[in-house]
Order: sequence, then structure tokens, then C-alpha cells
Amino acid sequence: MDTLLPMRAIRLGLMALLAGAVLSAAEAPGSLKALLAEALTNNPEILASQKRYEAARQRPSQVSSLPDPMFSPGFASNGRPWPGAGLGKEPTSNIGFMVSQEVPWPGKRKLQGDMAVKEYEAEFQNYAQAQLSVVSRIKQAYYRRAYAFDVVEVLDRNIDLLRRMLKITEARYAVGKAAQQDVFKAQTQISILSTKRIQLEREKRAREAEIVSLLNRAPGSPLERPDVLAPLEMKIGLEELYASARQNSPMLLKDEKMMQRAELAVNMARKEYYPDYTIKAGYFNMGSMPPMYQLSADFKIPLYFFRKQRQAVTEQSQTLAATRRDYEASSQSLLFRIKDDQLMAETSNQLIKLYSQTVIPQSSLALEASLSSYETGTVDFLTVLMNYVTVVEYEMNYEEELQNYYLAVSRLEEMTGRSLLP
Repeated sequence: MDTLLPMRAIRLGLMALLAGAVLSAAEAPGSLKALLAEALTNNPEILASQKRYEAARQRPSQVSSLPDPMFSPGFASNGRPWPGAGLGKEPTSNIGFMVSQEVPWPGKRKLQGDMAVKEYEAEFQNYAQAQLSVVSRIKQAYYRRAYAFDVVEVLDRNIDLLRRMLKITEARYAVGKAAQQDVFKAQTQISILSTKRIQLEREKRAREAEIVSLLNRAPGSPLERPDVLAPLEMKIGLEELYASARQNSPMLLKDEKMMQRAELAVNMARKEYYPDYTIKAGYFNMGSMPPMYQLSADFKIPLYFFRKQRQAVTEQSQTLAATRRDYEASSQSLLFRIKDDQLMAETSNQLIKLYSQTVIPQSSLALEASLSSYETGTVDFLTVLMNYVTVVEYEMNYEEELQNYYLAVSRLEEMTGRSLLP
């Protein structure tokens, strides 16, 4: 019944999965690794789940122990109602005690203990899931915050460029070489980019508050700027992701433990066909007569098995079937989510390469060409502005796909229980 060593091995395995978030935390206090290490230590969800697991570990020894014995002092008197009346004179007068011990049918206590073990092993998987969930949520908030910082920089750089273009256009309008609508269009585009910047500033503060909450810090605690997101490629295929999920996913492992518990519960229900019994032993002082001793056994007769035990076996059998279906449903749902996020990561990775290697360079060349033509008067300002807007849009799309890639990978890490990026 003692699974302490296996559970320690599971704990060590889980810590190994999160080691990339912990080992070098001291080297960079504001880094993602440092934030994750702090969350694993201070997050209240993780701490509450840990305490529930530690509480559940105390149950096996309780439920597998014998019931508490009973001590029953008493007397029998003759002629008077008080103790000792007729003692030594009447054969039915005595003062003594009895000790009784209820004993479950052999095998019941072990089954109860084994069921409690499966329950606390399932609770450990809840603890592991809480850790992975918090790690994933911090990573996703961190990546969203990094995305907001990066896109704000893109907007600031392009707003400055657009303001310089506006000054040129205003100067050309002043000498009659540009239409007034060109000035209005440039001003409108600056306002549009400014509204996007305001939205991103809100996103930065919201994700900062989310991370502070997950770290269990005081509201308003400052955070350092996140690192700039850089393209990284996941080298693990779909089948390997599936295998990791089957081996490491706390959600599946929990359902597996509950299925094992249900199997034990069926065996326990069958054991209820056999009677528990109580052993009693007593000593009675008879006064001047020899003392009297008593030993007896009481058996519970499962007389109404057709209404109780039989239905209990059916109930537990149906519960076992339900837990098996729950496991199948959880497995199918998990595999679908892995496939979905793997496709998202793969698609985002392809788009990142396409934007960075082809789309953005080509659109930048088109913008440069239109600027040169605008200076010579061969194209109008609207063409230049549209090329400029296209470049800004593609740069923002690149940052968004980079964010989507990191978000998908962090969800995959939560589901597979392993680190997926270098």
C-alpha cells in the first residue's frame, strides 16, 4: 500500500518538467524563468492544491485501521439497585467489564486503504495540473505583454515616420504641389495608429496585473519589461506530442487513478457480501464466589443482500464504466486540443518566416519605390500612404503571429507536461 517512493519519483519528474522555469532564475530577477520560479513558490492556487494533496495522504492509514475498541463497565445487583448488592450471595450479582472489538471481514481494510491511496494519487495529479496551469497562464500573459511592447515600438516608429511625411505633405500643399485631402489622410492615419497604441497600452497594464496576481504580489507591484519575442522553432512532431501527453498529462493520469479506484470499489462492494464480526471478552467479580469470564462473537448477517449488497455491486460497476468513459473522453479532448494547437503553432511558424523573409521586405521595397516616385511627381500621395499602411499592417501581423506561436506552444507544454522550446 505504501507508494511513498513512487510518488516521490512522480514529484521529481514533475519538477524536472518545470526545471527550465526554475534553474537559472537567480541570474535574471525580471526574466520569465524568475517569474515562474516565484509563482511555483507563492501562487495560492498551487499552495492550496498542495495542502489538499498532503491532507489526502493522511487518509489511507485511517481507513485501513481497525475500528476503535469498546470498553463496557457494568454491574448486576440483586435486592437493591446499587452496585454490589447481593455480591457473593446471589449467583447473578457481579461487577465487571467487557471489551469488544469490531473486525471487518479479511481484505476489506486493505481495499479501503488502497482506495484511499488512489484518491491521494489523483489529488497529486490535481496538484501537478495546478502547477502546469499557473506556469502556462504566466507564460501566456508574459507573451501577450511582450507582444504589446513590441507592437507599440512598431507603432511609435511608424507614427514618427508618418509625422515626417505629414510635414513634407503640408509643405508641398503650401506651395500648391499637394492636395489638401493628402494632409487630411495623413492626419487620419496618425489618429488610427494612435488608437491602436492606446489599446496596446491597456493590454500591457492588464497583462501586468494578471502576472502580479498569479505571483501573489501586492496589486500595483512593478514588473520589468519582458524580453523581445524572437522566432524559435519547435522540433517535436505531433506523434511525440501525443506520446508525451499520454505519459505526462495530469488530467489523464488523474482519470486513470480514479478508474483504478473504481475497480477497487467494485471489489469492496463484493466483499460486503461477507459479514463483519465483533469479538467480546469480559471479566466479572462475583465477590466470595469464583470470578466469571465471558467470550463471545457477534456476526452481521447480510440478510438483505438482494436489496443492499447486490445493488451496491451494480452501482460500483456502473461507476467503473463511467470512469472508463470519462478517461476516453478526456483523452480524445486532449488529443484534439494538442492537434489544434500544433496546427496553430505550425501555421504561425510558417507565416512568421513568410512575413520576415518575403512579405515585409517586398512591401518595404514597394514603399521606398513609391516614395521616390512621389518626389518626382509620378505617383500621388494616396499610393504612398497605402504602401505605408501595408508595411505597418504586415509588421503588426508578424508580431501577432509570433505571439500566436508562443501562446500555442505554451498551451502544448501544459498539455504534454514538457518543455518544447530551446
